Amino acid sequence: MDSTKLSLEVVTPERQVLHEDVDSIQLPGRDGYLGILPGHAPLLTELGAGVLSFQKGGETRYATALGGFAEVLANRVIVLAERSELAEEIDLGRAEAARERALKRLQEKAGEVDFARAQLALQRSLTRIQVAPHVSQRRAAGPLERDSIGKPPAASK
Repeated sequence: MDSTKLSLEVVTPERQVLHEDVDSIQLPGRDGYLGILPGHAPLLTELGAGVLSFQKGGETRYATALGGFAEVLANRVIVLAERSELAEEIDLGRAEAARERALKRLQEKAGEVDFARAQLALQRSLTRIQVAPHVSQRRAAGPLERDSIGKPPAASK
């Protein structure tokens, strides 16, 4: 591998979201964002919820990173996220509806709502809303088609 590149792998319990060679990475650590360049010192960090961005050949692409861990080696970054989606996979309408539902739950009486769960739902929806507008130009034609469990549809014959 080229020593001026980083191998970025983003994995969730459900799937591999991304595996590409990139120029640089910015990821949401638990206590703030981290910038990663080739040759970075080894690091293991807990992820917060936020925007994961990476540059490749002058283009910046975006994804969500919602909890988990990241391992940084000299020229490799492995993100083990609880949840992650590329910008082009996000349905902005669904994210906005989820935000409204979470806000409504948080405004209900405290004893009747699981506050922590509603707060996490709000955080997830806000991160998706933040990432969704950053669809790369090569895929700006529209979001990827997904079935009900988030997998690409089977090719038709």
